[in-house]
Amino acid sequence: MCKLCDEGKPQNHWNPRRGFLKAAVASGAAAGSMALFSSSAAASKGGPDRGPAGSGLPGRNYVIRGSAVLSMDKRVGDFESADVLVTGNKIAAIGPNIPARGLPEIDARGKIVMPGFVDTHHHLFETALRSFLADGLLFDGLDANITQNYFQKILLAFAPVYRPQDVYINTLFGSLAQLDAGVTTVHDISQIHHSPQHSDATIAALRASDRRAVFGYFESAGGVAGNQYPQDARRIRRQYFSSSNQLLSMFMGGEIYLPGYEAAWQLGRELGLPIACHIVGTFGMRPTFDALAVKDFGPDNLFIHVTGMSDYAWQRVKDTGAGVSLAVPIEMNMAHGTPPIIKAQQLGIRPSLSTDVECTLTADMFTQMRTTMALQRMFVNANKLGEPHMPPTDGVNLMTTREVIEWATINGARDLKLDRKVGSLAPGKEADIVILDAEAINVAPLNHVPGAIVSLMERSNVETVIVAGKVRKWKGQLLDVDLPKLRRELEASRDYLFAAAGIPRNLFRAP
Repeated sequence: MCKLCDEGKPQNHWNPRRGFLKAAVASGAAAGSMALFSSSAAASKGGPDRGPAGSGLPGRNYVIRGSAVLSMDKRVGDFESADVLVTGNKIAAIGPNIPARGLPEIDARGKIVMPGFVDTHHHLFETALRSFLADGLLFDGLDANITQNYFQKILLAFAPVYRPQDVYINTLFGSLAQLDAGVTTVHDISQIHHSPQHSDATIAALRASDRRAVFGYFESAGGVAGNQYPQDARRIRRQYFSSSNQLLSMFMGGEIYLPGYEAAWQLGRELGLPIACHIVGTFGMRPTFDALAVKDFGPDNLFIHVTGMSDYAWQRVKDTGAGVSLAVPIEMNMAHGTPPIIKAQQLGIRPSLSTDVECTLTADMFTQMRTTMALQRMFVNANKLGEPHMPPTDGVNLMTTREVIEWATINGARDLKLDRKVGSLAPGKEADIVILDAEAINVAPLNHVPGAIVSLMERSNVETVIVAGKVRKWKGQLLDVDLPKLRRELEASRDYLFAAAGIPRNLFRAP
């Protein structure tokens, strides 16, 4: 954020010359943005219903008292009961009985304090289409009984009719929903860049959600005429991402199944941007991926899914230090291919976790962790029991709850090039923190911290969420957000999208 935003004086960063501001005002999107900050004066005062006054601002300090602390940092360690001192936007100290007389305190007794979750791949623009493809697959023809599928319905029917104001409210609402679930960082795989106004709307929404986000500049889904992908990356990079001292950063999208992807990769590297793409076996990408593996992989790559790829390509992923993002529940549901958990582990690759699409499945990280751990352990246990047709798991140990939390936190921060800032709790890192209720009826009594987080908890246990020192959710409620108003705007966007795409709304339609 800019200096004035950091001081609690939100500024309008949109470029009215691009025409989006006028459209957004007409649609109510700008009003939705203003609603986020309608209580900024109250926020500066703090109080029992808001948390420490001025949290996240320079010189504003507070201490989180008496919690179990899961730091995810081996140098810091874990504590059955300790304090976390936050100074401005950073963690200043972690340990028992930190002397902080006179500072505001958050009473965290009976709670768990841990790093915020990091989602390395999520399509926020699809929020209005939640659950539409709960039965769906990747594309038509995979199963004759499933006719509502992702490629044909989402990317070719819905996506091309999105207006900038639809992009804005979908991205904003979905981002706030993840914040509510303790996901403090997201990589927004934004495949909706039909015009510069669509791009500006995405960035405006990510800013308005006031959490950490990586803006993934991907293509115009459906190839809408007039789109300026990938060349508009130069303007976007210059206009919005000239500083590294902000909550937003940028990746370049370079889907290898699209003609001309080479230009996106070249431009991304010219601009110094990491390059991300989906790698899916059922899309027939293996030959292209093998060819790229010879000389084009690098530590600036983030490969998503990586299902059905050759041993050679996997070895090159390992050798070049490229990142791997797995969306295990989606991969299992939508026919991406078998999630390559075992392959990654055998090579010593440490993947991150991602939620992918809410048109099919929920976007919380508790679901991702539980599913990933259950599938990995099924493979390993089945081989121990001598069951046939399992992938070999030689040299792979059973996944533990702590390990899968690493995938959902520090591994994600590393893959998004943010691990120097976030992903673990340590002095000097930015204070992206979640406080989880371990006294809730679905968790108490607390007997094992990683176990409770992975095996028992869900969204309702996320009591407080802090991003860069600023309290964004306090005692179960998002702050400075008019959710009823934003929900009405999202519903209006949904109604428009269905009508414009020519798809009837039927709450009980066949798959």
